[in-house]
This record gives sequence, structure tokens and C-alpha cells, in this order.
Amino acid sequence: MYSLSEILDSIQPVRKQIVIPSLLIDTLSYDSRKIRDGEHSIFFALKDQRDGHHYIADAYHKGVKTFVLTDLSFDISSFAEANFVWVEDALEALQQIASFHRKHIQYPVIAITGSNGKTIVKEWLTQMLRKDNHIYQSPKSYNSQLGVALSVWGLPNQADLAIIEAGISMVGEMARLERIIQPSWGIFTGLGTAHREGFDSKEQKLEEKWKLFRNALKVISAPINALVDFREPEKSPSWGYRDKDKLQIIDIKINNSQSDIRLRYQDDFFVLSVPFKDKASLDNMLTCTLVLLEMGYDKEEIQRRLMELKPLEMRLQLKKGKNNSSIIDDSYSNDLASLEIALHFLSQQNQYSKKKLILSDFEGERWTPKFQEKLQKLLSLGSLQEIIFIGSRLDNIFVSSDTQRTVYPDTDTLLQNIGKHDFSESVVLIKGARKYRLERLSKLLTEKSHETVLQINLNALEHNLKQYRSKLAPHVKLMVMVKAFSYGSGSFEIANMLQFNNVDYLTVAFADEGAELRRAGVQLPIMVLSPHESAFEDIVRYKLEPEIYSVRVLKAFIAYLQAKGLTDYPVHIKLDTGMHRLGFMEHEVDEMLEILLRQSRVKVRSAFSHLVGAGDPQLLAFTQQQISLYQRLVKKIEKHIGYSFIRHICNTSGIVHHPEAHMDMVRLGIGLYGYDMTSTALDLQEVGRLKTTITQIKRLPMTETVGYDRKGRLRRDSVIATVKIGYADGYSRRFGNGVGEMMVNGHVVRTVGNICMDMCMLDITDIDATEGDEVIVFPDLAKAANDIGTIPYELLTGISSRVKRVYYYE
Repeated sequence: MYSLSEILDSIQPVRKQIVIPSLLIDTLSYDSRKIRDGEHSIFFALKDQRDGHHYIADAYHKGVKTFVLTDLSFDISSFAEANFVWVEDALEALQQIASFHRKHIQYPVIAITGSNGKTIVKEWLTQMLRKDNHIYQSPKSYNSQLGVALSVWGLPNQADLAIIEAGISMVGEMARLERIIQPSWGIFTGLGTAHREGFDSKEQKLEEKWKLFRNALKVISAPINALVDFREPEKSPSWGYRDKDKLQIIDIKINNSQSDIRLRYQDDFFVLSVPFKDKASLDNMLTCTLVLLEMGYDKEEIQRRLMELKPLEMRLQLKKGKNNSSIIDDSYSNDLASLEIALHFLSQQNQYSKKKLILSDFEGERWTPKFQEKLQKLLSLGSLQEIIFIGSRLDNIFVSSDTQRTVYPDTDTLLQNIGKHDFSESVVLIKGARKYRLERLSKLLTEKSHETVLQINLNALEHNLKQYRSKLAPHVKLMVMVKAFSYGSGSFEIANMLQFNNVDYLTVAFADEGAELRRAGVQLPIMVLSPHESAFEDIVRYKLEPEIYSVRVLKAFIAYLQAKGLTDYPVHIKLDTGMHRLGFMEHEVDEMLEILLRQSRVKVRSAFSHLVGAGDPQLLAFTQQQISLYQRLVKKIEKHIGYSFIRHICNTSGIVHHPEAHMDMVRLGIGLYGYDMTSTALDLQEVGRLKTTITQIKRLPMTETVGYDRKGRLRRDSVIATVKIGYADGYSRRFGNGVGEMMVNGHVVRTVGNICMDMCMLDITDIDATEGDEVIVFPDLAKAANDIGTIPYELLTGISSRVKRVYYYE
């Protein structure tokens, strides 16, 4: 902890009002939803898509007493017991405080940058060095301007080594990160295409990244394939195929289980065997090898440690558990920073009221009184009903009398006694170090499924949400479509994330979808599209808000509410301005108004319409006609009923193409999930990725055929792989006979023969693959949809419910 006065000395306030100068600070907060220990936090009102000044009251109510602001006009009269500091740039102030802490750290700090592999190299180095060192690593992928500052602030006072990631997206960012990290050594993992839009050239991007190493003593480098080479040979040893690379690759031989790499280092030739075959893993392994060689480790010890490495599942995963439970699997590593992130994620899950934690000991962590105090404090803020500890050192950790607590010496003993614990109706976080092999526990508690899985990237979902929010004025509300199982992506899993990110409304197609969200603890307002009269009971029971699209439905709902004795129930009036699907036509509005004026059972919460072709320039005139008609109708409605309501007409395409029509609210649909076929103006990320595995491989002569009706005719001797996905999983029969493309080990291959119900076949003649290898079903979803004459919506929503959804958060 630092005193407030020490922290204030590290920044340049424009103005300050200090009423409690004696405060001790140990947490830098920027998100009021994640505040745990408000008393010792300092809150930074950052301005991003959301203005942090709007959340000062929330942070204050959670105990925060010190705030860093940029808005000089902000009214602080309601916060008499708080310190306020005004600065030019709140993020820069946070970075300066992190830099101040870095100056107190005496042990070496390694900084990693590059376009790919940063997180894997960080994790593998930590694995390899942790045997004889106390290592601090930046949590997960905290490599942004904010993430780096928070990572550096988390540096413990005592350790042997720290490893920090750093990522940039534009010119001017790396110099700030260098001042924060102040690296002793550097690692450059390579130059790729990520964030290329932020730079004029590859050379400019390389020059910017290399600024991180300006004062580093040594920089370990992958091959640099750019015209400009910034390396000094003695300071910057590299690996590669060139004679000037300090670690030179002579050749690589790949077999079924491993790769044998012949190398030269300081005129000494040797061979390393590693349990990887893919290029990315081999590149990352070579980077780690060169780091250890430069640290003085001998080749035999490096070989032993390399063979212990495993492909890392870098993501916190949310899975469907047995007996009505949810399992959060974060078992690849354990440290206080990643534990705090995992506990935050656990707190977002509202589908079950009981929250439980299975926690292993901390591999390579020094068990000091300070560490124990921090761990105990972190766990006490989690509102956990049960904690299961693995490891005898955790026997000294007590949380509260309300938390059931059990300690097992090892994972095997827990597995032997697992029947003593009830995980039903619970969200269970499994968090532990890799050596405890908690993945066995995750498999035991997770609902079984075949090996086809739809992976949902919750980071990408949050990223896309921010992209669309960046197009909205602060007053514009955001309604998000979660109908059709969130376009195939999930139910409460998606809704919980949206609720945590403060969207204003959710929309479902049917009342039972809304009911499921309510039972899962989702409290946001939920609009139900085109409800049938049979759904009125569930609509009222679960406090859902119906779309009213006709006189018949309006009368029927009013009659239902009258029978129940309810008044002022919120409804949403659907106006048909040209879609001609559902909604009141212009000539029907007068009758609708007459009904509304004669009753008190419903109250108009919003009136909306739907644009036919918001992203089509050829339909621009028709879109403007729709908007004009809509505006004329809502003015008429508002005038006659005598009160205001929310106005909205823009869908996903409308958000981008028609900012003049954002009005009070917009509706975000398919764009949230990474697809906007009408615009490239946003940097959208794919949210869902459908994967399966190779079940069997056959070598067939060209005289054979493959699949039903002998449709798969071979033109040569071929290698055929059978994979575990078929039309019952949502992989359309239209993809058969070479139309469909999948990706195996980075290579695109085509289908052979008809698609079966549960399986299909691929021609893998020209690639290297083995049984059990992963297969990406849609390497390019938009292309796949186009190939069979449809749109991504159909492919996403068509993925069967029997395909297991796994949600991950990096």
C-alpha cells in the first residue's frame, strides 16, 4: 500500500480537494461494477464508450473515498467524505501511478510484445522458470494501455522475475508502455497483420513496437522479416534459419507425436524434441528456448522442461454442468490477479443463486503473511456459499462462518470424495495451478457431449458491443436482440454478459425465451416480439414487455390485464412503415389510438418500426421514406396519448448507416455476433467458432467412392477423414460433394460425398493430419453462407442444441 500523498506526488493534478489525507491505497479502480475493497481504492473516471464520471456515485456507495476526474464542472457536493483530484488525462494519471510503483521494484522485469504469441510465450516461460523462481506474470491478456498499467501496479514487492505483455494498435502508444514497464529484458515474438490499420507501413509498426526495448539490456527476437532491422546483434539475439541468428534452425522433422528440431547455438549443435507440430507452437517454443539459453540454462535441462509443456487452454471457460449447474473452468494457472478476474466473472453469473469455488494451492508462490492476507481478503469479498481447497497450505485460510469450507491434500482425494458435495443449482468456479490437473474435475462435473462444440468468445462479444456503442450519442439507449438462442450463441450466458455491460433492453422472439432469462436471474427489461395470446400469462408472470402489432392483439392483451386487475403495463407499439411483416399500417393507427385513449391497462413504453434495407445504398430513398413516415406516426401517437415514450427504428445496419435516425434507442442484432454484411466501418470480431474432430482416416484408391449413394467419386488415390458433424448438428446437406470447406491444421479442405446425419467426410490428401485433430467447420462463415445461397443468420441459428456451447473469457 501507498499513502495518498505518495500517490498524488506521482501525478500532476490540475486541481484537488483532499479531506482524508491519511488514506492508504492498494487498488486502482476504473469499473464501479468490479469494486471489492472500496476503502483502499482510488477510482479513475475514464472516458471511453462510457464516461466514468457517471459511475462516481456507484463507486462512492461501494466505499471509494478517492476519485481522479477530468471534468472540472463535475458536482462533488454529494460526496462530502471523499477526496477529489482533477487531471488532464485520467488514464495517463493511472499510468503514472503504475510507473511510480515500478520504480520501487528491484527484481528484473521482462516485457513481451509482438503480433502473435505474446500470451503463450508468457505462460510457457512462467511454467519453465517457476521451478526455481518466484514469477509474477501479467494476468491473462492484459496488454493494452490500461491493462499494462494494472499489471505493473500488481507487481509484488518481492519476487525473482516478472513477465509483462504489451500490445499496441497505433503510433504513439508504445512509448507510454515503456515508461510504465521499464523492462530489464525484452522479447519480440514477431510481426504480423494485427492492428495494421493503425500504421502506415510494416516498417512503421516494427519501429513503434521496438520502442518498448529502448532501455532494455537484452531483447530476444523471432525472425524480423522487414526492411528495417533495429537489432544490435549483441543486445538482440534472435532465432531463425539465418547464419546470423544466434539460435539457428538447421532442420525440423515432424512425426505423429512430436517434432525434432536440430539447432546450433554458439557453435554447438544439438537436437530438441518437443510435443508440438504446428508452426505457432514451434515458434513460441523456440522463443522460450532462446530465453532460457541466454539465462544460462543448459540444453539438457531445457529439453526436460520443454517436454513438460502442454498446449495451453488460455481461456476461462463457462460450460453446462450436470444436475442444473454451470461450470467455470479456469484451471490452467493460478495467481491472485487471475483469481480476482475469475471471481469477477463468477459474480456476473445469475443463472443460479449458489456460488461455489474449488481452489488449488498456488504453484511457485511464496507463502508470506502478506500473500495469505491478500488471498483471505479476496475470498472474503466473493459471497461464496462453499469453498473446496486443494493443498495443505490452504488449511489456514478462513473466509466467513457463512461459507462451507473443506480442505483436501490433493486432487485425487477430492475426486474420491466428490460425492459428498452437492453442486446442483450452483455456479462452480474451478481455479487452480496446472500441476493439480483440475481438468479431470472439470470433465467429471461437465455435462457430456460429442466432440463437436461451438466456442463463444465473450471478449469478442464485449468488443463488438463497444464498437457499436462508439457510434451512439450518450443519450441513445441500446436494445440487444437475444432471440433465437442469441443467434445460436446461447441464452443466459449471453444475457448475463450484456446485463453486466449495462445494455438497456433485451429482445426475444417468444415468451418462453424471456421466461428462461428471468429464471436465470436476468433483470433487464425484456421485449417479446409478436406474442401469441397463449403467452400472456408468462409475459405478466415474468414481467416481460410485449410487442403490440395489431388491433386484435391490443384488445386481447387489454382484456387479459383487466381480468387480472393490472394497470399501466408496459407495451411496445410496432408500426409497419414498409417491411409489411408485422405492425400497424398508417390507416390503422387511428383505431389503435382510440383503444389506447379508452383504457388504463397498458402504457406505451416505446413505438418502433423496422428498416427494410438500411445498409443498401440503392434503397436509400425508401429508407428515408420509412424514417419520415415513422416520425410522422410517432408524433401523432405522442400528441394523442399525452405522454412521451422511447422511439427506435435503427437495426444493426441502421446504427452504422443512419446516425440521423438513432433517436432514443437502437436495436443491435447480428452485428453483436461479428457479422455486418452492409459495412466494413467497424472492427468486428467473430464471436462463435464451430469446431469438431477427426474420428477416422482412411486411404482409398481412386476406384472407390465415399458416402451415401456413391456420390463421393474420387479422381485420384485419396486420404479421407471422417469428422463428427452432420446435418443433425446443423451442417446443411447443401455442403456436400465438395461445396463445403473446413480447416484442418491451418489448411482448407473440402467435403467428399453427401453429408450424413452425424458425420461427414473430408479430402485431406494434400495435408498432414492425424485422428483426433481439431477441425474448424466454417473457416469463413460469410463465404460458407454465400456458397449455399443463404446468409450467416441461417448458419448460426441452425446449429443444433445438441452441439455443446463453451463460453470463454480471456
